[in-house]
Amino acid sequence: MSDIQFWTYIIVGITFAIYIGIAIATRVRSTRGFYVAGQGVPALANGMATGADWMSAASFISMAGLISFTGYTGSVYLMGWTGGYVLLALLLAPYLRKFGKFTVPDFVGDRYYSDLARLVAVFCAIFVSFTYVAGQMRGVGVVFARFLNVDVNTGVVIGMVLVFLYAVMGGMKGITWTQVAQYCILIVAYLIPAVAISYMITGQPIPQLGFGSKVTSGPHAGTYLLQVIDQIHTDLGLPAYTGSFIAGKKSMIDVFAITMALMVGTAGLPHVIIRFYTVPSVRAARYSAFWALLFIGILYTTAPAVAVFARANLIQTLHSKSYKSAPKWFKNWEKTKLIAWVDKNGDGKIQMGPGKAFKGKPLFTGKVGKFGNRLVSNYPTVSKNELYVDRDIMVLANPEIANLPAWIIALVAAGGLAAALSTAAGLLLVISSSVSHDLMKSVVKPDMTDKEELLYARVAAGVAVIIAGIFGIYPPGFVAQVVAFAFGLAASSFFPVIVLGIFSKRTSREGAIAGMLSGILFTSAYIIYFKFINPSPSAKSMWLFGISPEGIGTVGMLINFIVTLTVTRFTPPPPEEVQLQVERIRYPD
Repeated sequence: MSDIQFWTYIIVGITFAIYIGIAIATRVRSTRGFYVAGQGVPALANGMATGADWMSAASFISMAGLISFTGYTGSVYLMGWTGGYVLLALLLAPYLRKFGKFTVPDFVGDRYYSDLARLVAVFCAIFVSFTYVAGQMRGVGVVFARFLNVDVNTGVVIGMVLVFLYAVMGGMKGITWTQVAQYCILIVAYLIPAVAISYMITGQPIPQLGFGSKVTSGPHAGTYLLQVIDQIHTDLGLPAYTGSFIAGKKSMIDVFAITMALMVGTAGLPHVIIRFYTVPSVRAARYSAFWALLFIGILYTTAPAVAVFARANLIQTLHSKSYKSAPKWFKNWEKTKLIAWVDKNGDGKIQMGPGKAFKGKPLFTGKVGKFGNRLVSNYPTVSKNELYVDRDIMVLANPEIANLPAWIIALVAAGGLAAALSTAAGLLLVISSSVSHDLMKSVVKPDMTDKEELLYARVAAGVAVIIAGIFGIYPPGFVAQVVAFAFGLAASSFFPVIVLGIFSKRTSREGAIAGMLSGILFTSAYIIYFKFINPSPSAKSMWLFGISPEGIGTVGMLINFIVTLTVTRFTPPPPEEVQLQVERIRYPD
């Protein structure tokens, strides 16, 4: 057993024991405890739990990976997700907390005085949550694949079992206190290698300053790190790393659309909104929003630095290097099938450049090639690029690439698992509560007992874990891409009806139902068509206004607003008691 694997078993084993121990200690026997942790979580703890819930595998594992390959364009994730949380905290969270319901479908059903509106909201919540949780389970599988030497699919199954144990047993109470522990683990795991690598490259221990500083040693000593990586990209025939809206990068309208979709999608994500119901008061909800933003900001301001460090180290340790003498980290990750090399020119060296190395993803045959490489069974592309790298490995491989100690590498693995599992648990609770509370209790069987409702909630969570695992084994894209789709779906379905439900007394149930359906159907149809039915590069010419599937949620949101307001204009206004309720939640008692 290698040192890395030994330390991984130790650190991951300890963290898993902590999670299960918390779940056992906080197990609940009431629906109030299962759904909203008894509404007794302190603001500081809720801020940490919200940070862990918010910073999923997409934030910890995939975001810096995408930024490391796309450069400036990758900033859409930083701007969209951070700005979106501010929008949620200031515009929606306090009012939703004052409304006093457990879930978003609960709010929609009561505000729009309709079980049909509630059912549409349940459908949207489940659809969005399953799309989102697919990315989390995929992240769990990636971590296990490398550090425990198991198949990605086996890693997903291990994650399913763990999430089932503490989500089903402890409900929101168990999840909340588990997420507090997970935040502490993931932020420490993210910062330690970032600080170490920043100091190694630039002599600056603060990563946020390091990636804008000068390189201190090597052939590029005295040159700013961002200038170095721009030059490296130019030499390889790639677009300048820091360039914006240039050939090979996303257009301005697409960057705007993706950023907007991520922002308003954040404000419509049910698993984040539900966190503001767990605190004892509206005042505590505001304070927990502040703490969460602070805790989120620590990681999000570090991510660009991690991306630059990882990209620079990746290219400098692999490009034009002989495969036989490739660094140990490359051979380790090659076993996971998440990085691969195909020798197109027969020189035995790993050559990087523009374009894809393979059509699709590499499929290993297990045979040994001329230079020791394992052959792939599908065809390489005509581009000169010989290296395939799954973006999701960059943060996890970064400490290995930089030759950091084995315990730090294992700590990063534990952090990645903490990020993925914390969000997966929150999403599964949304799915569970949507089925048990919003569907069964509120519509199908209103007279069920508290004990029966809790049983339905746990069964629904168990079924949801299995479905989430299937999505994790067969993901529709990289973790951050899958999550971006979920945000687009949330933007096009929930955001307009929540905003109008709070700030417009006139918005009718007919308008809300029509708006939610039109928004999510348009957005999901667009994503399905361009990602699964016609994913070819030539299909980009058919994108509406040049907007990619990741950003189409912005258009879906506008459609939702337009349809909701139009239908509202031609339908009766809400009952007077509903209008008074809307007015009440916007003003202090």
